[in-house]
Amino acid sequence: MNIPTPAIVTQAGARRFPRWALLLLCVAYVLPGFVGREAWKSEDMAALGFMAELVQGSSHWLSPTLMGIPTENPAVLPYWLGAWAMQLAPAWVGADFVVRIPFALLMALAMVATWYGTYYLARNPLAQPVAFAFGGEALPADYARAMADGGLLAFIACLGLAQLSHETTPALAQLGFAALFFYAMGALPYRRHGPAMAAALGLTGLSLSGAPSLAILFGLGSTVLHFADRPADQQDTARNRRIARESVGLLMVTLLTGVLAWTLDLLRWKLMLPRADWSDWNGFIQLLVWFTWPAWPLALWTLWRWRHQLFNRRISRHIALPTWFVTVCVVATWATGSSDRTLLLALPALATLAAFALPTLKRQVSALIDWFTLLFFSGCAFTIWVVWIAMQTGYPAQPAANVARLAPGFVSSFSLFTYAVAMAATVAWAGLVRWRVGRHRAAIWKSLVLPAGGATLSWLLLMTLWMPLLNYAQSYSVLVQRTKLQLATSSGCVETLGLGLGQIAAFQFYGNLQLKTLQETPTCPWLLVEPLPDMSAPAGIDTNVWTQQDVIQHPANSGESVLLFKQK
Repeated sequence: MNIPTPAIVTQAGARRFPRWALLLLCVAYVLPGFVGREAWKSEDMAALGFMAELVQGSSHWLSPTLMGIPTENPAVLPYWLGAWAMQLAPAWVGADFVVRIPFALLMALAMVATWYGTYYLARNPLAQPVAFAFGGEALPADYARAMADGGLLAFIACLGLAQLSHETTPALAQLGFAALFFYAMGALPYRRHGPAMAAALGLTGLSLSGAPSLAILFGLGSTVLHFADRPADQQDTARNRRIARESVGLLMVTLLTGVLAWTLDLLRWKLMLPRADWSDWNGFIQLLVWFTWPAWPLALWTLWRWRHQLFNRRISRHIALPTWFVTVCVVATWATGSSDRTLLLALPALATLAAFALPTLKRQVSALIDWFTLLFFSGCAFTIWVVWIAMQTGYPAQPAANVARLAPGFVSSFSLFTYAVAMAATVAWAGLVRWRVGRHRAAIWKSLVLPAGGATLSWLLLMTLWMPLLNYAQSYSVLVQRTKLQLATSSGCVETLGLGLGQIAAFQFYGNLQLKTLQETPTCPWLLVEPLPDMSAPAGIDTNVWTQQDVIQHPANSGESVLLFKQK
């Protein structure tokens, strides 16, 4: 029995989002955060340190280390990409900018893969809208294109995407390759060679980027779903044989991915179930709610409205496939304690599920989304502008006092270029709001225009107006500068005890210091130590050899402070 689709879409509702506007939105989201930013603490800075050591030859390419310390994440490919970028770039280009180029391309890959993955899933016959008695329903290609626009808008709108998608860490590489594999599984029924190569590259890249367990689970589940997506008509033997061959190929690629991860010692299970208390569950629920907003309520609505197709005789690929990806990521986040960096990989599939809610939304629900989004992001933009004005003029007094308290010593500066970019983005937001409140009821993606535009506006304003403040508070530059002032008349040889990977990378990369692990017989005149919570020195420091000189504090985070000792 064929279950009727809940999607009712006219040809007018399947009109595409203007290409120039969609491209401009993507550029406005991707570039801020990759340009004009220092490496932030601590994963972003630590990744830069691993890449630099690969280039210098002080670390093995198959097991990257930083001052002899291995990576916390069993990844190699993200560090290779950054190191190769350093090696290929001219010397006059800053290394901390060069390493962001391949990661910006990975973010662009995630966007393109999300669009095409949604597009091909929407081409599924079971995903098509209801056919009208006298015609006028959306054409399959136009409907799929409009749904893909909605999926990409939902992806951009997710609040948790902003910061993690602009860091040079394995998390962004995992996102790019997971999205690539998601596209491959969506397009496999319609294309052969392209999706096959994308599937192999996606699983291999995901495994080498530190998520081999997720790659295996994605591959195995997708193999089962692809094999189950066979025609109900048993006479279509040619297609059944093709699906069987493709399923065997997917299984082989998945197994080879596991063997590769095992050979490189990347396959590590880190099960860490949460405790049975409310605080842990409350934190997990809040992470799900805010990290995936606004896609998760739309995704739940999709599962409810399309629920009958999940149990049809033939698998509903457009619902089952993204549901499998989201389920794996949510369970892995809950069971491994890996927090938001694992949940990040669910966003392409979650955005696709959110897109399939659009043809079923009632006008009242769409209006509620618009009004909530308008108030939320307009409030965010207003707050960012008010704090920036306070940093420039000292008025209003309370925001200026808050900045001075949270980032003591910060001196604001004015940039005409960043001001112009921020003002242009704000004017564009006003124009987008004016367009949305007009009579544009036809396009099915209209409910996600304001969420995507608001998320892009807030991120762009933060990365322009607040960039100096964020660099001051989120980077190690001030800590490194204060330390180097103490070492100005001495050599750059410094021994360390207990420093974090981010701090080690910052002192090596930005401070050009030669760091060594503390030895029984010191060879350097200086020692940097991570203090205890009360800012006292930890045990194990020989007071007959070392004398404490100073407590060098990070201006915005006392937890990043270090103790400076000098050899007697």
